[in-house]
Amino acid sequence: MFWRSVVGKLWFTILLLVSFVLFILTVLLLEFFESYHIYQAEKELMQTAEKVEDILDEYEERSLALSIAEKIIDPSSRIVVAFDEEDHWISPTYKEDVPVVPMEWLYQDESLSTVFDSKETVMKEDIIPETDTHVMIVGIPLAERGSGIFVYQSLAFVEQTTSQTTKIIFLGAGIAIILTTIFAFFLSTRITSPLIKMREGAFELARGEFNTKVPILTHDEIGELAMAFNRMGRQLKFHINALNQEKEQLSGILRSMADGVITLNRKGHMLVTNPPADQFIDAWFYEHENGLPNHDLLPGELQDMLQEVITQEKEIMTELVVQGRSFVVIMTPLYDKTYVRGAVAVIRDMTEERRLDKLRKDFIANVSHELRTPISMLQGYSEAIVDDIAESKEDKNELAKIIYDESLRIGRLVNELLDLARMEAGHIQLNREFVNIHEYIERIVKKFSGLANEKNITIHVEVDDDLKQVYLDYDRIEQVLTNLLDNAIRHTEQEKQVFVKVIEEEDVQFSIHDQGIGIADEDLPFVFERFYKADKSRKRSEGGKSGTGLGLAIAKNIVEAHKGSISVHSKQGEGTTFLFKLPNDLES
Repeated sequence: MFWRSVVGKLWFTILLLVSFVLFILTVLLLEFFESYHIYQAEKELMQTAEKVEDILDEYEERSLALSIAEKIIDPSSRIVVAFDEEDHWISPTYKEDVPVVPMEWLYQDESLSTVFDSKETVMKEDIIPETDTHVMIVGIPLAERGSGIFVYQSLAFVEQTTSQTTKIIFLGAGIAIILTTIFAFFLSTRITSPLIKMREGAFELARGEFNTKVPILTHDEIGELAMAFNRMGRQLKFHINALNQEKEQLSGILRSMADGVITLNRKGHMLVTNPPADQFIDAWFYEHENGLPNHDLLPGELQDMLQEVITQEKEIMTELVVQGRSFVVIMTPLYDKTYVRGAVAVIRDMTEERRLDKLRKDFIANVSHELRTPISMLQGYSEAIVDDIAESKEDKNELAKIIYDESLRIGRLVNELLDLARMEAGHIQLNREFVNIHEYIERIVKKFSGLANEKNITIHVEVDDDLKQVYLDYDRIEQVLTNLLDNAIRHTEQEKQVFVKVIEEEDVQFSIHDQGIGIADEDLPFVFERFYKADKSRKRSEGGKSGTGLGLAIAKNIVEAHKGSISVHSKQGEGTTFLFKLPNDLES
């Protein structure tokens, strides 16, 4: 609203102040001019009375003196010359509102009669008896006792003069108020215009427009304020840009970090997080809350750590297992001088380190285990031959056959290790060609018909009718499918089913699903590792031979060499599904 603005307040204040001063001045002027006009009227009446007295004294002939007195009288006044109660003269007048005063009133009024009795001069305002005329009357005594000169005038003439003066004063006051209003509005507008510009500039700064500049219209304090405002805008822009750069730099550093980082306040609210930390929180809520993550709520373990960090004011480290992955959490207090204002938590995914450590231990144990049995058998049976324990040729041939089979087993193990090492080093060579996928799958499945029939297992094959040819390495993919089918059949109970499915979406998808015993959740991340034999129920055992545990690792490397991907989904007691995808184009 206008009255709430600075312009309105300043304009109203100036106008009110000037109006108050003009009111006081008008009252004083009216009082002054009214008194002045009365004084001037009394003075003129007194001068007229004195002139008449001088004329009467100068001229002995009464008629001549009164004739002269009649000529000097003001038309708005009357002169009464009282020689005695019976002898008097009243001057004529051209104004009808100046009536003739009764002589009895002059002689009987206490104040007027002093002219006759005490020879005193009288000035008085009064109303002529039997009339409503308010007059001013002046009386002076003559030399003879009982005589005097009275000059009177109607106060209407004084009031008329005062009224004209009052009109002039009010006109001047009105003009002064109008001029003051215009001047006050102009002055307030001129003073507040830069302030309005600065207010608009402040709103622009609040909206982030730091290039806003306020025009410097004057060189007074308001101009200096505008200069300071512009300088403040430049400084704000500089500091905001610096803060944004620091924020972007910090955000870039946090995003590029492999470790998760969470900054917390004392209440446990997450102030800053990076993508690895968000992934950790998502995984924690999925595992513990069975729902969508709430990034406004800190996981329970971290909340407990925060309380301990704030209480003890020291760094705390713990290790958490979430969704089968191992995380090390290091939480450090953040200080505001001597006050702990929060904490920063660094979350490091140690799954790979733990996996590599386990892999190293398992590799040594598995290689030792795989080599120990055949070497022991080679040593034992060769000693039997050397010591002639086997006497007949048939016994020696049997022992030699066992030694030969174990040497083949050692050779197979070493060859698979060498193949796996070459694949992981990227030295695998693919001979890709177009293969009729229907005949290809049928031939591979047919190889396992005998093993499946022994366990009364039914193999269901489903190949997309629109899929005719697939571009792949014939032998390598057969090695993958053979390994997966062999695993599926051997780990499926009798009279169950195995499903082989090939479809084409964006890529060609091969899936082998069995109704076997399944794989434990804690073993799923490691099924494609070398020597994977996490559960005895998954060990192959037939005819005294056991697998090397390298098949799935080799299969993974073959699929990835084809620019594809392989995954596994399993639930204990319900079965396992291996799915691998291959691109079906010449450029891949």
